[in-house]
Amino acid sequence: MAEVSQYINRELSWLEFNQRVLDQSMYQRVPLLERLKFLAITASNLDEFFMVRVGSLRIQRQRRADAVDPTGMTASEQLEVVYERIDRMIHDQYECFLNQVEPALRAESFERISMATATAKQREAARRTFDEEIFPVLSPMAVDTDCPFPLLVNLGLYLCVRLKNLEEPKEAKTATSHIANSTDVDQPFATTVDDSESFAFIPLGKAIPRIVTLPSEKGYSYALLEDVVAAFVGEFFPGMEVIEAITFRITRNSDVSVREDSAADLMAGMEQVLHERRLADSVRIELSENASDSAIEFLRMALELEPRDVFLIPGPIDLSSMMSLTDMTGFAALRDPSWPPQASPSVDPAKTMFDTIAEKDILLCHPYESFEPVVRFVEEAADDPDVLAIKQVLYRTSRQSPIVAALKRAAQRGKYVTAIVELKARFDEARNIEWAKSLEQAGVHVIYGLRGLKTHAKVCFIVRREPQGIQRYCHFGTGNYNESTARMYSDISYFTKNEELGADATSFMNAISGYSQPQSYRRIEAAPLGLRKRLLNLIESETQRKKQGQKAYIALKLNSLVDPEMIDALYKASKAGVQIRLNIRGICCLRAGVPGLSENITVVSIIDRFLEHARILYFYHGGDEMVLISSADWMPRNLDRRVELLVPVEDLSSRRRLIEILDTYFRDNQNAWKLGSDDRYQRIQPEGTAAKVRSQRVLYQSAVDAVTQAAQARYNTFQPHESAAKGAE
Repeated sequence: MAEVSQYINRELSWLEFNQRVLDQSMYQRVPLLERLKFLAITASNLDEFFMVRVGSLRIQRQRRADAVDPTGMTASEQLEVVYERIDRMIHDQYECFLNQVEPALRAESFERISMATATAKQREAARRTFDEEIFPVLSPMAVDTDCPFPLLVNLGLYLCVRLKNLEEPKEAKTATSHIANSTDVDQPFATTVDDSESFAFIPLGKAIPRIVTLPSEKGYSYALLEDVVAAFVGEFFPGMEVIEAITFRITRNSDVSVREDSAADLMAGMEQVLHERRLADSVRIELSENASDSAIEFLRMALELEPRDVFLIPGPIDLSSMMSLTDMTGFAALRDPSWPPQASPSVDPAKTMFDTIAEKDILLCHPYESFEPVVRFVEEAADDPDVLAIKQVLYRTSRQSPIVAALKRAAQRGKYVTAIVELKARFDEARNIEWAKSLEQAGVHVIYGLRGLKTHAKVCFIVRREPQGIQRYCHFGTGNYNESTARMYSDISYFTKNEELGADATSFMNAISGYSQPQSYRRIEAAPLGLRKRLLNLIESETQRKKQGQKAYIALKLNSLVDPEMIDALYKASKAGVQIRLNIRGICCLRAGVPGLSENITVVSIIDRFLEHARILYFYHGGDEMVLISSADWMPRNLDRRVELLVPVEDLSSRRRLIEILDTYFRDNQNAWKLGSDDRYQRIQPEGTAAKVRSQRVLYQSAVDAVTQAAQARYNTFQPHESAAKGAE
């Protein structure tokens, strides 16, 4: 492993991002239930990290033991430092939950109740809930050494119950059982079992809520489902003694991909991937820290896990389930004030979207401005008799997607509808398979992405017959066509009737749907063919201008910066004296502020109530400022293995607004973190008497002010109602 690297390890950088999210849960200025929400997010993030990144590293360790990452570390070395960092993170999570957030919530009469300390009234209520709602639903699973080990659901919560038989104990023996994750029933594993004891599992499932409400004199009291079940677990095993009942769950490797070179039917291949994930190797087991050595060893051996894969948890397992508590009614003071999305004054509800876009380009900043115009754009197209065709990429959508419903309606009305539905969108595969089937049944021309690539671009364009001829209306975005996540993710929408962008959108969609090589684009650029080269040329242009004594400046807002070639180009620009400001929400493998390498590069990360998701790029470009939006982060997968778009925003008003949005983010001194030359992040604090700037609040207030100013402008202009008779004279 190299002593000093020009790059930060991507796994450790991601864990530092999750730590910044966790730090928000420790931030006293954040309302209590919002702190609990941040805790839940860190737990959900960590689950996905184990499923994808740890799973991938384990596969790399098996297949390419000597291969190294850009920092010079092998997969084994990365796993070692990753586990060490995760241990500290779990400690911080539960230190925050048990010793900070929960005591503060208890002081507000919002309390988790242990069955051991419950009042008689609370225990009676818990017993009634158990008898009426839990016991009839749950069923124990016997763990018999003569039968295959039960198939445990990924991230499913279980009780492991150790039981004492009533028969006289016999001498311990070595028994065999089938490997949990194998389809070969002839492969045994050995474990020492005392005949006087046995194990059983109770899957808690998802049919019963994790939160069990209990009576309280004031405020809100609750118990966790596993605590209630454990308190009365003996009811499941009459005639047996319960020695212990401990909570556990496993995490399976989800880094399973379809072999497209051998799958004639991609949909069938993806359905096979979903099946394989259910059987994939376990990469982690979490158990209550009071679990006995006997229970720990039994589960570890059955799941074929190393001791390092066992995590003993000092509090409730799966803090992500606490998210359901954060919207509890009656505790508004413990949450952020509501920021309802604003109706942009740029979109006139009295006009069609086509009339509005024909007048001028429209730029929306979600979730501060409503996502409704995007939905209306597709819905109006479905119902407009002059619309001939709708073409759209769908990567992730909502469960009850109005956009999908509109596409189906359009096809049923005879319009030519093409939808690229990316079946390989990780963890949304099942939903996208169902959407693809239903769209096909409605008559939509469905394309299941491209072989060997993921289609991640965000584009929809509509072809409409108008008196002056055929017109194309485009929507380009940085986020998914998902009206639910659009209320939580900060993204950009750009509507335009620009002829060149419309022609490019047509070429782009034809290349995807027609197995053809894309023609040269006029304005946009697409991965994996030309986007990387375009970005490198833009950076090099700033570098050369600086070397010639001209002003040069780059500002980028991305989710992740990982690609070594792109990082090296930024290092080269920095060495030439180009001032570079980067707003990178998550992974950043670039080392900032290092003398002789990156002293002209500043990196900040913003963690606030909305997930920063927009990709905005600015290049000074010799004074002819160039601003672009993109679906792509600067990672090898986005630039080389995905279909992505880079779209210039040339409309003057829209371009100025994007520059203002970028500047707002770089002024944040409330929820922004700066990456230091020591590779650590420090929260930015206001200097001296400088004003406090919270970028998300500024952007929301800007949206509110725009609505107020538009309303005031209407009041300042008198528009008399004239009689119909006068108009007919």
